[in-house]
Amino acid sequence: MNFTFSEDQLLFQESVRDFLVNEITPERIRAAWETDTGRAPGLQAQLAELGLSGMTIAEEHGGLGMSALDFVLLAIECGYVALPEPLVHQVLVATPALAAIGGDTAAKWLPKIAAGEAVVVVGLEQNQLVEDAHVADLLLMEQGGNVYAVDPAQATLGYNESVDPSRKLYTVNFDASSAALVASGEQAQQVIRAALNGGALGAAAQCLGLSQRMVDISVVYTTDRKQFGKPIGSFQAVKHHMANIAYKLEYAKGPLYRAAYSIANNSDLADVHVSQAKAMADEVGKIAAQNCIQVHGAMGYTWEVNLHIFMKKAWAFNNTWGDNAFHKNRVAEV
Repeated sequence: MNFTFSEDQLLFQESVRDFLVNEITPERIRAAWETDTGRAPGLQAQLAELGLSGMTIAEEHGGLGMSALDFVLLAIECGYVALPEPLVHQVLVATPALAAIGGDTAAKWLPKIAAGEAVVVVGLEQNQLVEDAHVADLLLMEQGGNVYAVDPAQATLGYNESVDPSRKLYTVNFDASSAALVASGEQAQQVIRAALNGGALGAAAQCLGLSQRMVDISVVYTTDRKQFGKPIGSFQAVKHHMANIAYKLEYAKGPLYRAAYSIANNSDLADVHVSQAKAMADEVGKIAAQNCIQVHGAMGYTWEVNLHIFMKKAWAFNNTWGDNAFHKNRVAEV
């Protein structure tokens, strides 16, 4: 059996990478921090024009009818540029949740997501805080084992500062009696499971992209920075720091791809495969941030160094959609 990605998938990844690297620069990210929403104006529409917003949406709803396996490589690229927009959430969390809900709710909102005309955000009790609730057109909220469709205008949002300035986190309080109950019982559990697995897969993929970007930034820095008349990147100790990231990064890719395959094929082992991928990606992100700060020396602690953009997002992903302990326990329970 051939486990490699197809030529079409790799070409699509390359084209998306070129677009993201050119459009999502550190300067654009820093400028977005100063806006009211924290998001780059017009970027959501650009992503929709590329067909990215509707990748996992069925063709009958205006999407491309693709799967998590088709998108996972692109999620890595989103991590590589520290994409602040909720694209990964839309594709891997909101879309599967709406598909599991079905009915009029899915028929109404999936075409809007595909067209880039709406942002649907899922809030699970697992996360406590909801990212991008302030720009959502619809909130799908878990409460008491049920899932409710909540109009953001009818909810009370409380802002919570994140270690990553690109992440806008909110508590969401709403009256369940006035919200639309869209899933309960076994169906609600399917919705919650789809959202949790999609969120963890997306966080894991982005964490690997972030780790690669931190390595690339550090390689450039250690090539330019000289001591004793030589680039510090030529010193064995610095090489070891980078090598310790590189081998963990490569080992983490296999479990990530398997998790995406399991989700795409509705495998009974999807939960454990996703948790294995998330736990490994968390460890890669943690050591990448630690070692890259180390090779930057004192400069690594200053906000002016772009390493912070990627490092702090990796830290944030470590504690969202289930932390390392949660996912290791999930694997152990199988």
